[in-house]
Amino acid sequence: MAADERDDAAWGMSRRRFLKGVGVVGAGAAIADPTVLNAQDKPANAPAEAPAVDAAAPRRITLTVNGRNIDLTLEPRVTLLSALRDYADPPITGPKLVCGMGTCGACTVQLDGKPVYSCLCLAADVTGKGIVTAEGLGTPEKMNAVQQQFCEKDALMCGFCTPGFVTALSATVAKHPNATIDQIKQGCVGNFCRCGTYPRVFEAGVAAAKA
Repeated sequence: MAADERDDAAWGMSRRRFLKGVGVVGAGAAIADPTVLNAQDKPANAPAEAPAVDAAAPRRITLTVNGRNIDLTLEPRVTLLSALRDYADPPITGPKLVCGMGTCGACTVQLDGKPVYSCLCLAADVTGKGIVTAEGLGTPEKMNAVQQQFCEKDALMCGFCTPGFVTALSATVAKHPNATIDQIKQGCVGNFCRCGTYPRVFEAGVAAAKA
């Protein structure tokens, strides 16, 4: 008998016997695997399996935008910005898609009175909340104080970022009547103007707060 076989014998287990045991255990595991059981092998009283749910499937939601309910069917991954611009009918285009990363403020909307980046919100997460865009702040015939002062102070150039500024500053003025220049600056700190009209934006904000 070889030395290693004698050692195995001393432990009461030969390698051949061990390998046979492993083979039996492996076969038992395969038989016990529910994936290899046929339907007739399952107990008669086993509960029925729930149908798989596709988490990415489109679903119907309702958004409250500018005082009216909008019913939309969209995937859970759709942002609030995309829901407003691409799914609403007619589209709500005040919020602009620029950076898509929450750094420029062009997509700013008010959510329950607070300015937020709509490109960073999922539409499905804001159901039941009050959403206000630049369109809901006023009309050309009846502008709110910030919109009016933006026109009077010439606080815009290309105008692409203007809805975001107006939306953010309208929330600031509502929170801080007679806001100071520092409060106005802080109110639009998350908004970026590539045309550089900041001095007139601040001037318009202060004037709107006084109004």
